[in-house]
Amino acid sequence: MKKIAMVGVGNTKVGEWYERDLRDLTDEAIAKALSSTNIDPKEIGATFVGSMSSGLFNQQEHLSALIGPYSGVKAPALRVESACASGGNAFRVAMMALHAGYCDTALVVGVEKMTDLIDISDVTTALGTAADGEWELGAGATFPALFALMMRAHMHKYGSTLEEFASIAVKNHHNGALNPDAQFQRPISMETVMNSRVIADPLRLFDCSPISDGAAAVILTREDLAKKYTDDPIYVTGSGAGTDVIALHNRKEITTLESVRKATETAFKMAKIQPKDVGLVEVHDCFTIAEAVALEDMGFCKKGQGGKISLEGETALNSTISVNPSGGLKAKGHPVGATGIYQTIEIFHQLRNEAGKRQVTNNKIGVTQNIGGSGATCVVNVFSRGD
Repeated sequence: MKKIAMVGVGNTKVGEWYERDLRDLTDEAIAKALSSTNIDPKEIGATFVGSMSSGLFNQQEHLSALIGPYSGVKAPALRVESACASGGNAFRVAMMALHAGYCDTALVVGVEKMTDLIDISDVTTALGTAADGEWELGAGATFPALFALMMRAHMHKYGSTLEEFASIAVKNHHNGALNPDAQFQRPISMETVMNSRVIADPLRLFDCSPISDGAAAVILTREDLAKKYTDDPIYVTGSGAGTDVIALHNRKEITTLESVRKATETAFKMAKIQPKDVGLVEVHDCFTIAEAVALEDMGFCKKGQGGKISLEGETALNSTISVNPSGGLKAKGHPVGATGIYQTIEIFHQLRNEAGKRQVTNNKIGVTQNIGGSGATCVVNVFSRGD
């Protein structure tokens, strides 16, 4: 299968943008993506928008028509929704369209404007719709509660510790402090994480990603057209997706995410790589337990060791494998529908040696892993340079 190339990217800084609206954020991201490459907007054949819940967050649906035309891109547009994996799946759908020949060049936009809801309970409810509405959200289980169950089960089964999970937060905040687009740009200590208030035992405040606003955009094209738009394209060499049952209680094992295992197996097989070949990975650390389990289920460590390798420094910048050099969702921020695109943009800059103080030196192959809900959906993509 021919490779797909990324030739342009653009994004807003992640933050709490109370004074801005959803369209304003996407206009900025798209404008930056267009200006980053030698492309006429008329050459874009399709637009794909990843967004989780603009109806609840912003009382605005029909994003495909809202976003594209106002940004100057007149191509047919489609919205893709897969909870927090909406961005990753929009990227994957765009790739499918390119492979199928429906277009030669595509724009992919991820966006979420979460701070339009003032009451935090309304935000929690909106996010909770990505769980089982009847058996989880309807019973009062929020996502902190669901991931707390996973974390407690992991500690019970493997003997993992609060210190191990806290080290993930510390590492990601260290990386976020080096990222000018991150929501949080200040390092934190182990003590800060361990002594922060309990959200859903054993999860502490600093085990959790924040409420965020942001938009990110990438431009994709066919491999044979890539050099028309940039001298330094980044190629997608493998892509995989997985879907599991939505509710935790219906899964055989809540400390293993089958969607992640399936998506990784497909993507790595397509790219003809093994975990040891990967130098950097952006994983979906909506909670610290999510990063630990992702690393395990992607094959970067043995089951039960995802937190331990962080505590031992193996996932720090330019260590055994650089995990979440952007700062991850934990520090970079988590505008849910846009997260998968932000991950992709980080890999784009890393592979092109454009990441500044957080630059990874082992940057031949980069990977993104984007999940939806409590892991019922997963998209994994593998990237490399043309050389």
